Amino acid sequence: MENEKRIPVVSKQVLVPFILITSLFALWGFANDITNPMVSAFKKILELNNTQASWVQMAFYGGYFTMAFPAAMFVKKYTYKKGIILGLILYAFGALLFYPAAAYEEFGFFLAALYILTFGLAFLETTANPFILSMGDVKTATRRLNLAQAFNPIGALTGLFIAQTFILGSLQSDDLDAQGNAIYDTLTETAKTAIRASDLMVVRNPYVILGLFVLFMLVLIALVKMPEKKEEDGGSVTNAVKRLFQNKKFVEGTIAQMFYVGAQIMCWTYIYQYAETLGIDNRSAVTYAYWALILFLIGRWIGTYLLKYIRSGKLLMYFALGAIIFTLGAIFIPGMTGLYSLVGISLCMSVMFPTIYGIALEGVGEDAKFGAAFLVMAIVGGAIMPVLQGSILDLGGTGYTDIKILGVPEVNFSFVLPLICFIVVAIYGYRTYRVHTNLNQIWS
Repeated sequence: MENEKRIPVVSKQVLVPFILITSLFALWGFANDITNPMVSAFKKILELNNTQASWVQMAFYGGYFTMAFPAAMFVKKYTYKKGIILGLILYAFGALLFYPAAAYEEFGFFLAALYILTFGLAFLETTANPFILSMGDVKTATRRLNLAQAFNPIGALTGLFIAQTFILGSLQSDDLDAQGNAIYDTLTETAKTAIRASDLMVVRNPYVILGLFVLFMLVLIALVKMPEKKEEDGGSVTNAVKRLFQNKKFVEGTIAQMFYVGAQIMCWTYIYQYAETLGIDNRSAVTYAYWALILFLIGRWIGTYLLKYIRSGKLLMYFALGAIIFTLGAIFIPGMTGLYSLVGISLCMSVMFPTIYGIALEGVGEDAKFGAAFLVMAIVGGAIMPVLQGSILDLGGTGYTDIKILGVPEVNFSFVLPLICFIVVAIYGYRTYRVHTNLNQIWS
C-alpha cells in the first residue's frame, strides 16, 4: 500500500482526457436519477399498477444488458474514443425520442425511447470504465475509477433537481385535495385526457433538452485527442470469454455487481413509495432522495480516500455490512426513522460499484474490454429486481400498505430484496481479501 501512495492517480499527461471522460460519469448519473422518479410519475399519469410502472426500470436497465457485449466487440475492433462517440449518438437519439412518444401518449413508446437511450449508456459505461482504469498505473486503477465514479452522483443530484423542479412539481395528475386524496382519480375521462397530454409534455421536455446537450458533448469529445494504448490482439473472443469465466474472482464479481445494482435501483426507485406511506408526496420525497445522493457522494470521496489504507475487498465488506444494518432498519423500524434508515443505505452503497468493478477486472489484462462488458451486462439486476419488488407491492392491491408481512407493511417488507443483495456483496468482499488475495499470493 505504501508504494501506491507515491504513484499519481492521474498523471498530467492524461488530465484533460481524464476530465472529459469523467464528465460522462455525471452524464449517465443524470439519466439514471431523472428516470427513477418516473416510475411513480408514469404510474399516476397513465394509471398503471406497480408492476406495470416498474417496467420503466426494466426498459432502462434492460438496454444495458442488450448492448454491453456488442459495445465491447465494437471497442475491440475500433477504439475507446469511437465507442464513446457511438454511445453519445445513441444516448441523444433515445432522449430525443421522448418528443414523438409524448405526442402518441403510448407507454410502450416511452419504454422504447428509454431502451434505446440506455444502448448509449451501455456503450459509455462499457468503454469509459476500462478507459479510466487504463489511464495510469495498474496499482492505482481502482482508486482512479473510484475518483471518476465520485462525479456520478453529481450528475444524479442534477437529475433529481430537474425531476423535482421541472417534472414532479408541475404534474397535475399528482395534485391532492384538502383531505390528501388524489384529484386526478375523481375527474371525468375527458378531463383526464387533457391532463394526461399536458403531463406527458412536462415529462418530455427535460429529456429533449438532455438529448441536445449530449450532442454538444459529442462534438466536444470528437475534437479532443484521446490516449489510445496499442494493445496486443489477445486472441479470439471465445478464448477471452473462456479465460474470464475461469477466473473465479471475476465471475463472483459479476454476480455481486448484478445484485448490487439491483439493490441500488430498488432503494432509489421505491423511496418515493416508502415516503408516500408516511404522508409525503412525490415532490417532497425528492428531498430524501437528495440526501441519499449527498450521502452517496460523501461516501464515494471517503471510500476513495480509505482505499489508500484499506484493501478493497475488506472495505467492500465493511460497507456492505453497514448497508445490511440500514436495510434492516428500513424494514422493521416504523415511521420516519425507517425512512432515515433507507436514506442511510446510500452512504454504504457508495463504493460498491467501482470497487467491485476494479476488483473483478484486476489482472485480466487484454480481456478487460470483454470483462467490462459482462460487468455492464450485470446492470440487468437493475431491470429485474425492481419488477420483483413491484410484484411484492401488488400482493394486496395497488397501494403500498394493503397487507402486512412479518408484521410490517408490504412496502417495508419489499426491502428484503435489497437486504439479500447486500448479503451477496458482503460475501464477495470477504472472499476477495480472504480467499482470492491468498490465491493471488500463491500464484505470484
